Amino acid sequence: MADIEPYESALDAIPGAHPYPRTSRYHDAEIGIHRGPDGTEVRYTKRRLLPPLDGGDTQERTVAAGDRPDLLGQRYYGDPAQWWQIADANPVLDPRELTDEAGRTIDVPLAGGFPRGDRRV
Repeated sequence: MADIEPYESALDAIPGAHPYPRTSRYHDAEIGIHRGPDGTEVRYTKRRLLPPLDGGDTQERTVAAGDRPDLLGQRYYGDPAQWWQIADANPVLDPRELTDEAGRTIDVPLAGGFPRGDRRV
């Protein structure tokens, strides 16, 4: 825990600093602070609500056999860690649902399809 404290203190000293990288799904999420009865502060990420996409914000793509969420992230965004952008645009609870059935049609967000974040296609 001692290794984390200096990092958190450094973030607190920088106005607007955020604990998540720009490419994270949580980058734009609000950070809350819970204060315990003893005054101890615990930082947490508040719930992230997804904005609705209209039809012009996505493109339909067909899942191929052997596809995985990380492979879709690499294919459409050049970064396998960006699979969450596709998961956010589709009604799935588990990202594996995106690719568990070859031939399934999924929506892939276009650049600017969400109001925040770095979206590349």
